[in-house]
Amino acid sequence: MDDLLIARSLFGTTMGFHIIFATIGVGLPFMMLTAELMYQKTKDQEYVVMAKRWTKAFAVLLGVGIPTGTIAGVQLSLLWPGFMEVIGVVMALPFQIEIYAFFIEALFMSIYVYAAERIPPWARITSLVLVAIGALASAVLITNVHAWEGTPTGFRIENGMITDVDPWAAFFNPSFIVTAGHVALSAYTTGAFVIASVSAYKLWRTEFNTRIYHFHKKALTLSLIVGGIFSLLTAINGHESAQYLHEYQPEKLAAAEGLFETQSHAPLVIGGFTDRETEEVKYAIHIPWALSFLAGNSFDTVVKGLKEWPEEEWPPLFVHTLFNGMVGIGSLLILLPLLALLWMKFLKKEKYPRWILSTFIASGPLAVLAIEFGWIFACTGRQPWTIYRVLSTADSATTATNLGVLFLAFAAVYVILGVSVVFVLLYYFRKNTVEDDLHRAEQKGVPLYGSNT
Repeated sequence: MDDLLIARSLFGTTMGFHIIFATIGVGLPFMMLTAELMYQKTKDQEYVVMAKRWTKAFAVLLGVGIPTGTIAGVQLSLLWPGFMEVIGVVMALPFQIEIYAFFIEALFMSIYVYAAERIPPWARITSLVLVAIGALASAVLITNVHAWEGTPTGFRIENGMITDVDPWAAFFNPSFIVTAGHVALSAYTTGAFVIASVSAYKLWRTEFNTRIYHFHKKALTLSLIVGGIFSLLTAINGHESAQYLHEYQPEKLAAAEGLFETQSHAPLVIGGFTDRETEEVKYAIHIPWALSFLAGNSFDTVVKGLKEWPEEEWPPLFVHTLFNGMVGIGSLLILLPLLALLWMKFLKKEKYPRWILSTFIASGPLAVLAIEFGWIFACTGRQPWTIYRVLSTADSATTATNLGVLFLAFAAVYVILGVSVVFVLLYYFRKNTVEDDLHRAEQKGVPLYGSNT
C-alpha cells in the first residue's frame, strides 16, 4: 500500500468505527424521548423503565463517540492538510456551531440523568427534546461538510488563491437539505432497529407470557413502529438523493448503477457486480426505464454514462455493490414492521415464532451495516476528489511517510474500545436487570435513575 492509500484507509477506519456511535447516538435520544412521552401520557411504568435503560446505554455509547470523534478531527489535520487549508477558510462555520450543539446535548443529558425525579414532567420532556436536538444538530453540522465536498459553493479560486468567501452560501450548499434529511432519517431508523434487535433477542430468551416477556414485547412494538415510519421516509429521501446525484455528481450515479453508456430510458440495475472488461453488470436484475424515471421523473430523462469522463475520474466500480447493499437492507427494514403488523393485528397471533424473531434480531446489525455501506459509498463515490472538481484526494493528503505503524496502532485502539464498550454494557445490564428497574419504578421514594449497581 502506498502512503495515500494508507492515509485513506486510516481515516476510513476511524470514520467507519465512529459512525456506529454517532448514528446510534442520534437515534437513541429520539427513542428515549418517545418512551418518556408514552410514560407521561399513559403513566405506564414500563415506558419510563425503557427510557431509563436506553439512557444508560446512550451514556456509555456517548463516552466512546466523543473520543473517536476527537480522533477523527485530529486525523483531518494530520492526514489531510490540503483539505483543511480550504475548509479553514471556507467551511469552518459548521465546526464552530457544532461545539454549541454538543454543549446543549451534554448539558441537558446531565439534567435528565441526574434530576429526572426532581423536575416536573414538562422539564423532563424539554430536557430530552434538547438532547435529541443537540445530537441531531451535531451529526447534521459535521455531515454538512461532507455535503459541501460534493457541491462546493461560497467561494472562488483565482490564481490559486481562495477569494469571495461567503460562509453562509457554503453552509447552505445545494445538497445540504437532502444530505441532512438522509442523515437524520437513517439515524432514527438505525436507533429504532438496534433497540428492536435487543428486544427481540430478549423475547427469544424469555419465558412466554411473563411480565418481563410483555415488557420486551412492548419495547419491540414501539421500536418497530418508529423504525417502520423512518425507514419509509428514508426511502423517499433516497429518491431525492438520486435526483441530486443526477444533477450534481452524475459520475457517482453512473458508477452506482454500473451505467457505461449515456442513454435515455436507462434501466435500474439491481444486484450483480460491475465487470470493467465487458462494461456490464453481471448477474443483475434490470428494470427497464426505471433509472431515468428516478433521476428525472421522466422515462425520457438522459442519464450520463461513465464514458462521458476520462477513466481516471471514474469512481471505483465496486460502489455499485455498496449502493445495492444499502438499498437492499433499507427495503428489508421497511418490510419487517409490516410483517409484525400482519402477524399480530391481522393474524391475531400473541407470540412471534422464532423465524420472525431471528429477522428482528438481525435488523439492528443490518441497519448499522447499511449506514456503513452508505457512508463508504458517499465518500468513495466522490473519488478521485476530496472537494468535487476543486481538490483531488492526492493533492489534499499529507506528504508524511511510514503511516503503516500509525494505521496498526489506531486499529488496535478501536479493537480495545469496541471490546470495552460491549463489556461495560453487558456488565451494567446484568447487574441492573429489568426486574430490578421495574421494582424501583414501583417503589415510592426510591429513585429509578439514580439507583444503580
